[in-house]
Amino acid sequence: MAEPGAKQLLSDGLADALGFLGGGLAGWQLGRWLGVDITTASGVNAHTLLGWVLLLAGLGAGKWASLRWRARRSSQP
Repeated sequence: MAEPGAKQLLSDGLADALGFLGGGLAGWQLGRWLGVDITTASGVNAHTLLGWVLLLAGLGAGKWASLRWRARRSSQP
């Protein structure tokens, strides 16, 4: 198997970063929409923890989506 070039590595890294960032922003906005914004919390309570769970789920979903996109792109001729 050939070593990936700089263009391929840059594309993969950028896709991962954008997926991670986009997913995190989506999870944070979902939390704000549901009223569990982590940036306005005054302590640790159930609302804050739910906000963190939504944020982390968004980060994971964004990373997963970028991996799926890269796999689908690499399988095309």
